[in-house]
Order: sequence, then C-alpha cells, then structure tokens
Amino acid sequence: MTGLNARIARVWTKVGHDLLPFADEQSGELPWSRLFRLSLFQISCGMSTVLLIGTLNRVMIVELGVPASLVALMVALPLVFAPLRALIGFRSDTYRSVLGWRRVPYFWLGSVIQFGGLAMMPFALLILSGDTWAPAWVAQLSAAIAFLMVGAGLHTTQTVGLALATDLVEERAQPNVVALLSMMLLAGMVVSAAAFGLLLAEFSQIRLIQIIQGVAAATLVLNFIAVWKQEALDPSRTRGRGKDEPGFLESFRRLRRRGPWMRRLAVVGLGTAGFAMQDVLLEPYGGQVLGLGVGATTGLTALLAGGGVVGFILAARWLSAGRDAARIIGYGALTGVAGFSLVILAAPLVSVLAYVAGSAIIGLGGGLFAHATLTSCMRAAPADKTGLALGLWGAVQATCAGAAIALGGVARDAVSAAASGGYLGAGLEGPVTGYAAVYMAEIAILFIAIATVGPLISRPGLRTTTRTGVADPASV
Repeated sequence: MTGLNARIARVWTKVGHDLLPFADEQSGELPWSRLFRLSLFQISCGMSTVLLIGTLNRVMIVELGVPASLVALMVALPLVFAPLRALIGFRSDTYRSVLGWRRVPYFWLGSVIQFGGLAMMPFALLILSGDTWAPAWVAQLSAAIAFLMVGAGLHTTQTVGLALATDLVEERAQPNVVALLSMMLLAGMVVSAAAFGLLLAEFSQIRLIQIIQGVAAATLVLNFIAVWKQEALDPSRTRGRGKDEPGFLESFRRLRRRGPWMRRLAVVGLGTAGFAMQDVLLEPYGGQVLGLGVGATTGLTALLAGGGVVGFILAARWLSAGRDAARIIGYGALTGVAGFSLVILAAPLVSVLAYVAGSAIIGLGGGLFAHATLTSCMRAAPADKTGLALGLWGAVQATCAGAAIALGGVARDAVSAAASGGYLGAGLEGPVTGYAAVYMAEIAILFIAIATVGPLISRPGLRTTTRTGVADPASV
C-alpha cells in the first residue's frame, strides 16, 4: 500500500497546476469573490450544528422515543473532540506533504470524517429507537460513533479553514474576514433551521434519512467548492520534518513566551462561558416567566443572530480602523452585562419589550466579544503558528461553551428546586428565581472577564510584538 501511495503521489506531482485540485500558484491581494467562496465551509458547519443541537434533539426524544438522558449524552459527544483543535491547528502548521500543502489535507480529512458521520447517522438513530434485532449496546455505540465523527469533522474543518483564511489575507483585512466567516456560519444555521422545520412538518423516518444524508452531500459539495484553488503549492513543504523542529508542547511553550497568551485564552474562556450559560434558558424564560407562546420565543433565535451580525459588523469596522481589540472585547462583555440586566428586569416589570431588547443586546455583545477575541488571537499569532493559535482559541471557546451550557441548565434546575421547596424564602418561590440566578452568575463572569482583559489593553508607550516580530506600540 505504501508503494502504491508513493506512485500516486509521483503522478500528481507531474500534473500541471491548472488541473491539480485545490492548488493555486498566485499570491497577493485576495479577491472578495474568492474569500466568499472559501467561507462556504462555514455554511456546511452551520447546517451540521443545527442538525445536531436542534433538529435531532427534538426528533430523537419526541418522534423516536429515545430517553432524554441518552440524547443529551449523544449531543454532548462532539465536544469531546473540541480540546484537540489546538493539536489539529499545530499539525496543519507543520505538515509536510508530497504536493506541498499544509492546510488542504487536514481540511479535506475533516470534511470526509464529517460526511461519514452524517452518512451513517440516520441508520444509527433508527436502530437506537428500537427498530432492530441487535442488542441495545450496538445501537448506542453506532449512534455515539456517528455523533463523534460529525463533531471531529466539524472541529477539524473549522480550525483549518480559519487558519487558511488567515494565511490568505493581509493583517489589515483580518477583521473583515472574521466578520464574513462568522456571518456565513450564522446564515447556515438560520437558513437550515427554517428548512429543516419545513421539511419535517410531517415527520417520517424516510424524510429524516433524506434530510441527514442531504446535509452529508451538501457538506462535501460546499467544502469542495470552498477550498478549490485556495492554497498555493510550496516546494519547501515537500521536504521531511527536521529533527530540530519543535513538537506540540514545545511550540505551545514558545507561543506562551511571545506574549500574555494564558491571559488571552482565559478571557476567551470566561467571556464565552458568560454568554453561553443562557443558550438553553432564554426561550424557556420567555415562556415560563412572561407567558409567551412558542412562536414568539422561537423568534429569539433570529433576534440573537441579528444582534450578533450587528456586533460582527461593528467590530470589523472598528478593528479595521485600528481600534484596540482588547478594548472591544471589554465593550462586548459590558454590552452583555447590560443585556442580561434587562432580561432579569423583564420579570418584575412584566415587560416583553425589556426581554426582547435584552436578548438583542446579548446577541450584540456576543458578536463583539467573539469577533474581537478571534481577531486578537489572529494578530498576536506568529506567522508560523497561526494554526496553533487559532486551534487554542477554538479549543477553549468550544469547551467552555459546552461546559457552560450544561452548567447553566443544572444550576437553573437546582436553584428552582430549592426555591420551590421554600429553602430560599417565601418571596423567591416563583419560577423566575432559577433563571435569574443563572443570569446573575453570567453577569459576574463577564465582569471577571472585563477585569482579566484590562492588562491587555494597549497604552501609550507600551510596546509589544506583532506577527512579523516588529515592535508595535498599538498591538494587543
């Protein structure tokens, strides 16, 4: 097999660049049309994300009769792979291929793994619902493997795709690139959520299989188009790895010595947790506390997404104009504090307007925060460690978001149980107590994030190092 692979590689090296897939010889200014095409991979990631945490969540519990605890475990499985994003990013920085690529092999590997998980998922779900003669553990293992493969593919594709986008654009254009990629992810989530809802209005197992496998096919097609002719071939990458090249741990240590990376990652983790704890609570809050219907609370998804888009656009404009990324991180966290305060006040004021406005402001703050933290990591990363830096950002962001969502649900239930049992006093026995406790915890976490990011804010006369190694008094 090794000999066959070597012969195939020699054949590909003789193919002209015009015919070689995914390869491009040119460099320089990146056209927006090409960047827009690259961002298509975010649409496929958004579709898979909505399928995992939205559509399948309900279908498995209601239509297929799978126990809720088992569903929660399956949906959480993709997060197991999140901490490995740092290693994936590092490997894409240092990879040596016969054809001279770094990012493309890992990008396509993630796409194929994601496709494989989606392709086997509908059948795994059907046998998980009991439609099989096999033992129960076979169905559970099959579903677990499918969910884990989709998560592994998602994290790999997103990490390497972000690194590739960073490679292709100049530093001054990075804020606009981050905004575009983030908005494409939101677009994929919103559009696919609406489409899945319409297609599954009359549920059938055949329709479910068609939708999931349609997402699998769309993943391959979109990712193929996205990465076509994006990464230039570099003959220097065809040589084997030198013995003196550092491994992952040593590269991480070197990155830490180049700046306050632990503080920067702590800010990412704290802020992400502060915004994410309410992800599964905001809609139930509107229904249980304010008495809103399902249709009214469902519109919050679009409202949060709209606020996030505005945040991305504002952050892109400010960062492109030379504003300090650390300051914008603080602005985003402070905006989130204002949003959560409005949502808490909506209950005693019995104000739907305060609830809606607070939700939109939370989306705005989350957009500012996410954009600024990602751009900060992009700008602070050395040119040869872009993948590692973005992988660290992705690993911390995804892990803290998943943990915070789970903790928010558990905390709400625990506080509500204590309140309804009379342990917190007669004045706190209503359903709002559990929600308010989580929102106040998020406010506290966001204030801690603001305090943590303070030392990173640039000051006159403070000189740090940019990606090129040149001293810059305005860098984060």
